[in-house]
Parts: sequence; structure tokens; C-alpha cells
Amino acid sequence: MSQENKSDRSNLAIIALSIVLVVMSLTIYAMSQGGLEKNAANTITMNGYAQEKVVPDTAALSIGVVVQADTAKAASDSNAALMSTVVAELKALGLEDKEIQTSYVSVYPIYNYDKEQTITGYSASNSVQVTTTKIGNLSQIIDSSTAAGANQIGSISFTVSEDRQEQLREDLMNKAIANASSKANGLASSLGLKVTGVQTASISENSNSRIYYAAAEDAVGGAGKISTPIEPGESIVSMSVQVTYYVG
Repeated sequence: MSQENKSDRSNLAIIALSIVLVVMSLTIYAMSQGGLEKNAANTITMNGYAQEKVVPDTAALSIGVVVQADTAKAASDSNAALMSTVVAELKALGLEDKEIQTSYVSVYPIYNYDKEQTITGYSASNSVQVTTTKIGNLSQIIDSSTAAGANQIGSISFTVSEDRQEQLREDLMNKAIANASSKANGLASSLGLKVTGVQTASISENSNSRIYYAAAEDAVGGAGKISTPIEPGESIVSMSVQVTYYVG
């Protein structure tokens, strides 16, 4: 056999093999696309939701002192003395160091703009953020703070602690999944199908807190005195799930 004939046969073999590979690739691609379409056609995605109303067990509020004086030092010194008294009173009520955190400190000039810009004095501010689970003591905390010299009380926010949310988490998850499953079974049944399994699932959590604060005119507490009313209300702890089901 001549060298030329051998070369022709080799070329034909290569061409034939290339055709086979192309056909196999096209077949595999078609099968994979068909599988994807089948999977997409045989699933439904449903959202589930569950919530529970709970009484908050944690409160946060801002307590501060603002003082004005002729000089920056006088304002700062007076503010420091009053704020030290307020913090000492908070600790005397049983609050721990970790429950009291300085959140704002400032000293700035006060200007008179009537004729020309002149400094008429200085203002010093100091605030602490109190975060506590002693919700029953909030009225006393506010009243004792104002009696000790605090003249700025910020809004109170009520939340559900992480520990409490953790206790609710499993129950809410089961209820949310049951909610999604019920809707999925109902939809599948109306389409003449049945849920046969779960493809994917994900969850998301949320806690919505309400904010309350009501100040009394004479918030000093004690027998025969008006005490600052505090109502923690309710918080909503919720969980959502998204589940993709196989149907057939």
C-alpha cells in the first residue's frame, strides 16, 4: 500500500471520529437541556410565614444632662458633676456597668446672632445608653435619674432578647414550613399533581419592636407622687421560609 493511500485512510478515520464526537456532544447537550426543562417543569416554589406576639424582655433608653455656663470649663465641670451623680444613682438601683454605656459627649459655644455673631456661653452635654432586662424598674430608673439631675430622656425602645428569640425559633420554623407545605399541597392538588419531595429551602427571621415613652409632669415617684408611666406593649417575632417542592 502506497504512503498516499495510508494518509487518505488516516484522514478519513479522523473525520469519522470527529463526526462521532460532535454527535455525542449534541446528544449530551440535548439530554441535559431536557433534564433542566423537566426539573423546572416539575417544581413549585412556595413561601410560608409564622409569627408570634411576645412581651419584650429588654429595654434601651438614653439618659443625659445638658448644662449651660459662661465658660466651656464651667459648663463641662458642672455637667460632669451632675452626670456622675446620675450614673451613681443608676448603679444604686442595681444596674451593672455593662448596662450603662456613654453614647454622647460634647461641649460647644452658644452664639447670639442679633447684631453680630458673638459667643454668649457654652453648652455641655453627656448621655448614657442604658440597656437592661429590668423592665419593671424603668419608671424608677427615669424618675431617679431626673431627680439626680438628668434633663434629657430619650425614646425607649423595647426588644425581644436573642435568648428569647432562640426559644421561639424552632416553633416558628415548624409553623412556617407547615404553612408553606399546606399551600404547596393545595396548589399541586388543584393542578392534578402531588408533592413528592423538597428541592431547596431557605428561612429568614424578623423582630419588630414598638417604641413607647410617656413623660409625667411630676416624675419623681414615691408615695403620693406621680411616677413616669411605661408600657412595653408587644413585639412581633416572625419567620419566613421559601421552599421549592418536586411535584409529579
